[in-house]
Formats: sequence, C-alpha cells, structure tokens
Amino acid sequence: MTDEANVDETVDGTVVDAEAAVEDDLLALQTERDSYKDIALRLQADFDNYRKRVATQQTDEVQRATGRIAEALLPVLDACEAAFVQHPAEIEPIFNVLLGQLRKLGLEAMNLFEQPFDPALAEAVLHEPGEGGEAIVTEVFRSGYTWNGRVLRPAMVKVKG
Repeated sequence: MTDEANVDETVDGTVVDAEAAVEDDLLALQTERDSYKDIALRLQADFDNYRKRVATQQTDEVQRATGRIAEALLPVLDACEAAFVQHPAEIEPIFNVLLGQLRKLGLEAMNLFEQPFDPALAEAVLHEPGEGGEAIVTEVFRSGYTWNGRVLRPAMVKVKG
C-alpha cells in the first residue's frame, strides 16, 4: 500500500500544482484584460476629445471665414449708408436687405451716438472741448461693426469732453 499511497500523493500533488497554475494563469489573464480595458477606455476618451477639438476648430474656421466675408462687404455697407443719406427712399430696401442678411450671420452695427467714448469700440478723429468730464461721442463719421461679439471695425467718431 505504500506504492498506492505514493501514487495518491503524487496525483494529489499534481492536481494541487495544476490548480495553482490555473489560478496563476487566471490572475494573469484578468490583469491583462484589465490592462487592455484601460487602454481601450483611454483611446476612446482620446478619440472623443479629438472629435470635439476638430468640431470646435471647424466652427472657429467657419466663423473666421464668414467674418472675412463680412469685413470685405463693409465698403459696400458704407456706400449703401452714404447713398441712403442722399436718397433714402430708393436705397432703403437694398440697404435693409443687405444689413438684415449680415445680421443673421452675426454682424451688428454699433450705436455709439451720445454714449461714453470707448477706445476699444471707436477711433476719435475729432475732439471738441467740453466741461472736462467723461468724453461723450457727439457724432459718428463712419459706422463701426461687431461680428459675433468682437469688434470687426471700430467706428470713427467725434468726441466732446
């Protein structure tokens, strides 16, 4: 019976060794799976960030391009405005359509008349002495425009103060 006991111990030892090896392999596979899962999640987050960044860049580029178009049309707006002063009835429909379409895209005319002078919004080309208080815009020589909240072209104004 000693041979049979040795065989049983050997079989039991082999089974225990095999179980330990399987458990070690299982832990290694779980660790490797977790590592690949972390890599996949990181790649997915990086791709989402890339997609958002590209979308933002495209939106910014479209805004810059439409801003350049609006800036190129400012001389046309100036000509319409000058013609409107001379012949309001004839020019008003064209001027309103042009200005309305540009407003839809983000162009806004600045209303600076009788407002405090802000050098970020206007260029003072004439200065009239006043009581010494805050400088006030008394006349607008050339309209200023903003494009989506930023100054596209400052106004040319006369200030008093």
